[in-house]
Parts: sequence; structure tokens; C-alpha cells
Amino acid sequence: MAPSPKLSVKSSYPPSPDLNEHLLQNASTKIIRKSAHYHPSIWGDHFITNAPSDMMSDAYLKQIEELKEKVTRLLTVDANESSKKLILIDSLQRLGVAYLFEGDIDEALKQIKDAPNCFDDIDLFTMALQFRLLRQQGYNIPCDVFNRFKDSKGSFKKELIKDVPGMLCLYEASYLRVHGEDILDEALVFTTAQLKSILNELKPPLATQVMHALEQPLHKGMPRLEARHYISVYQQVETRNETLLKLAELDFNSLQLIHRQELSQLSRWWKELDFVTKLPYARDRLVECYFWIVGVYFEAHYSLARMNLTKIIVMTSIIDDTYDVYGTYEELKLFTDAIERWDICTTNQLPEYMKVLYSALLEVYNKIEEDLRKEGQSYQVYYAIEAMKRLVRTYFIEAKWFNEGSIPMFEEYIKIASTSSGYPMLTITSFLGMGDIVKKETLDWAIDEPKVVRALSLICRLMDDIVSHKSEQERGHVCSSVECYMKEYNVTEEEACDEFNKRIENAWKDLNQGCIKPTAVPMPFLMRIVNLVRMMDVIYKHEDGYTNALSVLKEYITLLFIDPLCLDL
Repeated sequence: MAPSPKLSVKSSYPPSPDLNEHLLQNASTKIIRKSAHYHPSIWGDHFITNAPSDMMSDAYLKQIEELKEKVTRLLTVDANESSKKLILIDSLQRLGVAYLFEGDIDEALKQIKDAPNCFDDIDLFTMALQFRLLRQQGYNIPCDVFNRFKDSKGSFKKELIKDVPGMLCLYEASYLRVHGEDILDEALVFTTAQLKSILNELKPPLATQVMHALEQPLHKGMPRLEARHYISVYQQVETRNETLLKLAELDFNSLQLIHRQELSQLSRWWKELDFVTKLPYARDRLVECYFWIVGVYFEAHYSLARMNLTKIIVMTSIIDDTYDVYGTYEELKLFTDAIERWDICTTNQLPEYMKVLYSALLEVYNKIEEDLRKEGQSYQVYYAIEAMKRLVRTYFIEAKWFNEGSIPMFEEYIKIASTSSGYPMLTITSFLGMGDIVKKETLDWAIDEPKVVRALSLICRLMDDIVSHKSEQERGHVCSSVECYMKEYNVTEEEACDEFNKRIENAWKDLNQGCIKPTAVPMPFLMRIVNLVRMMDVIYKHEDGYTNALSVLKEYITLLFIDPLCLDL
């Protein structure tokens, strides 16, 4: 296990001039505490009082099984019709039901890849679609197949502008690029510019698809949200397959019922903890945390893992606010030491509010260990606990920076702040409960923070800091990557953010490279990492959508967990 890096403090960090507006005084102890004034939960008891019944789900299951048989036949016939099969697979993925046919899709794509001259004599649309689907599957397809669409001067041919579906497909394919694939970098610039220029000339449903893709590329989108969106688009496609559409609609509603039932159980657990009353300084974001974790894995068979990871992320959010907002430096020392000891007996030294938090945290991990012990996998909890300890150490280092009024050098900051993003811890914890495929070797790999995990963490940290650093500085937060970079390199905020966006794109290339076979660990684990990154793009693209949950997340949560699709059963 890699040791936590140690940092030196390099330069003075003056407190925010607006900090006094965000301080509260505890009358009994004379302790001055910060206050972030987070808005309360917008959901109340909605998911408790509106819990679905099992009978509602039963109405869908029989129809789903019948439709699955029909789709399986579609995947296994017409072996020579690769273009039709590509379109079918793409539709299944976009509609959110590909997980029901993983084996058949894997076999179909392997046959297409192994076919002689599989990239010969095909148009841009088919070429780009085939490239993207095979890359997504982990096949190392060379990007030079797109050279045929360039002119003698090395630019993409002007006539491609007339092929909007082809350009859209090339646009989506370019997001699968890795380092050194200049032609895909050029393709992204070319297709983005051209699609924007003709958007007003298009009609639905193509206009809807182009507009959505420009805002949210498929590769960076949350699978469930993308499925919900594409079902509404597919309903308007004249060449749609009614069997696929019906299956997607039924499956979406069926999964929504499962997710609502899980949210109901989690909401009851959260209400019993009563952190809203006992720890009122922290963000009350259980539903938003569950939404985040549904982005990591939505499938029914990951129910237990999903609920456990939701509990972990919501507890982590409370701990984060304790370090950033409420706890005094001396209290945080005690809490950090208690986490290192990981023993309920250490609570005697903690202030009352920390006892509440610490006891609840240990109880969550004890319950996870109990669940895994039934499967003979209780050893996995050790890795999750070690990851949480490592995370809390970085929280304390950041608290030390703030207490000393210091800004570290940028690279020193990133070493700590990438871990304090929480994503290395969530990566390891997301593997728990994934069944027999989880091996000790996989957990050893993850806890050593390999390149793809470092890429994941860097994206998380930089995207978070770009959209939240101003508000955090106003309420007296530790320095962010933006402040560190601006000070060290004497650049403006805009210049710092431009550099970070370049680093984010490079980190995506590292992530894509790590998903090309042969992979270090099986693809199901890499998909947890990819999905964690996707949730950053969904939640933090334009603002801190987690903290300010009244904006985009309210709409997304309504779409996924409240409003079902209208069906004729």
C-alpha cells in the first residue's frame, strides 16, 4: 500500500475578507465556527411516503422477459449484416437495455472486429459507429481508419458537412480518443464547429440529438439520464424498432421502481439518524448522493452495493463539511486520531456532535462487513476502511493549511487534493458487493491508486474547484487548485481554468487508454471508474450541482426517480 504523501507549506494564505459573514459563535463555549448556510433538502419525506409496492414491478417483468427473447433473436441472426447489427447494438446501449444482453453484444462485436476488411468500403456514419462501439468494448481499433475522409491538404473533406448523422457519429467517436490520436482531436474540433453552425437548420428528432450531444457527449453522460433522454428521441424516429422501444420503456419503469424502493429504505435510515437536527451545519443531500451512485451502477443486481455506497458517500459528505465548515482545528485532530484507531471506544475523547458522526460511520462499515461475511468476502472491508482513513488524513492536512493560513505549491496541493476529492475511496468501496468477480488482486490494484484512478481523481478535483472555488473562499474554505495555480504561476483565474480544462481532457485520454485491452483489471471494475468520472461531468459541468441541488439535480432526480414513462400495459 502506498504511503500518504507528506507536504510542506510554502506561502502565506490570507483569510477571506468576507469570512466574518460566515462565522457563528457558540455561546456556551465561545468557540467561533464557520457556517456555509447550505440550503435544506428539497425532498423531505417524499420517498418515504411514496414508496412503491412490489405489485407494481410484477406487472412489467413478464412482458420484459418476452421482449428480451425477441431482441436476442435479432442479435443472433443476420451474421453478415454488420451495419444493421451495429445500429441495433447502438440503439440497445442508448436506450439503456444493453446490460440485458451483454454476452450476445460482446459476441456480435467480436465477430464484426474479426471480419476481414471490416473497415473497408463503409461510409462515415458506419465507420464512426463501428469505431466507437469497438473502442467502448475495449478493442484497440486504430484511428487512422478516418484518414480516408480527409482531402489532399490533410483537412476533413468539405462534403462531409452534408452528412449530419455521419458528423454526429464522428463527434461522439472522438471522445474515445487516447494520447497521440491527433486525427480524433481534429475530428472533435471539426465536427463541433460544423454541428453548431447547422443546428438551426435541422429538424427533430435529428436537431434534438445534435443539440443534446453538443451539451452532453454520450461518452461523458450518466447512463440512466442518457437512456431517459434517448427513449423520448427514439419515439420520434421513423425507422424505430417497436420491440426495442417497448422493452426500453418497460425496463426503465421497472428499474425506477427498484430505485424508488431503495430510496425509500435509505430515506428511513437517514431520518432515523436525524443528522438534520444533530449536525445541522452539514449538507442534507441523501437523495442527491443516491442519484450519484445510481450513476455508478444502476442494474438491479447491484442493489446492495448501491445502497451501501450511498451510505458511504453521504457519510463522507458530512465528514467533509465537518472538516471544511464546522470543526475546530483541535476537534479535527481528535476526530482524525479516532478514525486512525477505528474503535468505538475512542469516542469518549470526542465532542458530542463528533460522537454522533463517528458512531454512525462505524455502524455503516460494520453493516457492510456483516453483509459481505455471508458471502465469505468480509476481508474486503479492510480495503474500504483503509481508503477512508487515507481520505480523512488528507482532510486534516487541508485543515492544517487553513489553520496556518498557507497556500502550498500547486503540485503538492494536487497530491493531497486528488485524494481528498473522495474518488479514490469511492472507487475501492464501489467494488465491495459486486459479487464473486471481486478478488484481492483487484482491491490491491485499486488501493495503490493506479493511473486510471489518478486520472479519475484529477478530473474530479479540477472540475470541482473550477466551479466552486469562489463560493468556498467566501465562506472561509481551504485554498483550491485555482488559488494555488494562480499564485504560483502569476496567472489570471481564466488562464488557470483554461489550463485545468486541458488537463481534464488529457486525464480522459488516460482513462480511455486504461480501458483498452488487455486491461489491468476486468472491465466491470473499470466501468465503475468511468461512471464515477461521468457523474462529475453531469453534476459539475457548469456549477456545483451537488451543493446547489435546487438547480439541475432537481430536474434529473425527478426524471429518474419520480416521473415514470407513460405505458399501455
